[in-house]
Amino acid sequence: QVQLVESGGGAVQPGGSLTLSCEASGGSILGINFWGWYRQVPGKQRESVASSYPSGRTDYSGSVQGRFVVSRDDAKKRLSLRMTNLEPEDTAVYYCNAVIATRPSLTTSNYWGQGTQVTVSS
Repeated sequence: QVQLVESGGGAVQPGGSLTLSCEASGGSILGINFWGWYRQVPGKQRESVASSYPSGRTDYSGSVQGRFVVSRDDAKKRLSLRMTNLEPEDTAVYYCNAVIATRPSLTTSNYWGQGTQVTVSS
């Protein structure tokens, strides 16, 4: 069974930086088609923050463009999110998402991590 485990969340002051990591483990992973970071605050829908595709293409939400950088290392089955110049509005639970192909079925499934809290406050 594939699992995604996030790490790196915490509390930081406005203007500070954090790096989140997500590692995929378990199962027989053949390939990772899509990686993404999402975030959610209480009472609101989960929103996409950053996406990474096998082609090397990356997408960012407008609110984090220029401040966040997503990177993937498929050999290590790891996705990172470097967050800089953090703002109080970035406070949320951040979730890792991946679409992963596994053996022996060769089918793809969608997986979510358990989430990691990021709090930006003075």
